[in-house]
Amino acid sequence: MSAESGLRTFRDNDGLWENYHVEDVATPEAWCRDRRLVLRFYNERRKALLGAKPNEGHCIIAAWEKEHRVTVITQNVDDLHERAGSSRVIHLHGELMKARSTLDPTLVYPLTHWELREGDKCEKGSQLRPHIVWFGEEVPLMPAAEELAGTADVLIVVGTSLQVYPAASLAYAAPRRARRILIDPHPPQAEGFEVVAQTATSGLRQIAGSL
Repeated sequence: MSAESGLRTFRDNDGLWENYHVEDVATPEAWCRDRRLVLRFYNERRKALLGAKPNEGHCIIAAWEKEHRVTVITQNVDDLHERAGSSRVIHLHGELMKARSTLDPTLVYPLTHWELREGDKCEKGSQLRPHIVWFGEEVPLMPAAEELAGTADVLIVVGTSLQVYPAASLAYAAPRRARRILIDPHPPQAEGFEVVAQTATSGLRQIAGSL
């Protein structure tokens, strides 16, 4: 969804994992081993995000709220859906523009700037970490996402490899009666989906009139 806003994806050929090893920047072990590197990695992501804007695809989805009940369930950690106007967004993998306590995960703080530094602490005195679900951690919002997907009349899957679990399982969580649409320029195998082999924006634009 956010590639057309200029944000690099993780799994494309020129994606973020080309320059970083997952185990060095996106695991609890990495945080314990080299906190400074992890903070720098997410600071770079946050700085890029602050310079980005929602694209037409984000705006199309936000506009659907005028006529439909729409919930966005995203693996992206940016806030571009919210900035486009979507009011119901579930961030499965966390939010880049927030930090949380390493001592008490219920203490979550919004960030208004790009830099999170060593020595930035929560009210209980522990270091703040990115509010991101790292590899090897549980996905706390997964049950809520599954419940919502299980009631969908229309399920639209946009720009995903369907390789990252448990999030990928949501593609198959909608009831049998639901209409299922998959939008991706290089769509993965997904049985039972109407496939639109286009980018996010052009694919959303194409299906908008048929909802």
